[in-house]
Amino acid sequence: MRGRRVLAWAVMVGACASASALDPKEIVQQAVTAELYANDHDNSRWLYYDINNKPGNDVTQWVAETPNGDLHRVLELNGRKLPQYEQHSRMEAFIHNPSAQARQRRSGQHDDQQTTQMLDLLPNAFIWTETGQREGETTLHFKPSPNFSPPTWESRVFAAMEGDMTVQDAQHRIVSLKGRLIHSVKFGLLGLFGDLQSGGSFNVERRQVGPNEWQITQTHIHIQGHSLIFRTISEQEDEVKSRFHELPGDLSLLQAEKILMDQSH
Repeated sequence: MRGRRVLAWAVMVGACASASALDPKEIVQQAVTAELYANDHDNSRWLYYDINNKPGNDVTQWVAETPNGDLHRVLELNGRKLPQYEQHSRMEAFIHNPSAQARQRRSGQHDDQQTTQMLDLLPNAFIWTETGQREGETTLHFKPSPNFSPPTWESRVFAAMEGDMTVQDAQHRIVSLKGRLIHSVKFGLLGLFGDLQSGGSFNVERRQVGPNEWQITQTHIHIQGHSLIFRTISEQEDEVKSRFHELPGDLSLLQAEKILMDQSH
């Protein structure tokens, strides 16, 4: 999820209350309220350096966010350094392809909707216990709640997860979320539509990159399974984002291209 602008939400969620004065579930609910408010009110755009490693698709790139989509300047692809003309031609292909831009926006909207749905479920899907406070952050442990009834197939995975979440106390923002699948998850009769194997892990790290602005800086997902009996599900991804710079909110794709080409490797 993207970092979001937050200025007024603190009044709504009671920012004056310290984390220690709340029970763990209330701390989680406060963080969810903050993140959802931020998601709805942020219009910021960012430039960042991205290293994304997936099986058969290792990419090193600069990314610039614009109202018309995210423009990627791919520097290396699967270990091959791309010459500048190829970097430029890839960006030009996206800039002059409204259909590709629309597909990317629809995909982003779908991801945002899923994120919202999953955030809404966090307080009640797990049993939360506070495990520590350090340097203005509260860490909570979560394990599946026996009273949680998953409303969707995606949320059924919650019933198999255990891990830890860290919340920044002053802004009530989620700093990290990490966990593992403590047992397998089957979708459909005998796992016909999917089977995620126990032992898989995930780790998402977020950092404040500007005043009241938060971004995901690291994502590590390592989950295995099967779908439709034969097809292997492989969610293997390691992504690190850095060098964040805020961009004008009305940046055009052509302007983004120039900014991207001005960046060093």
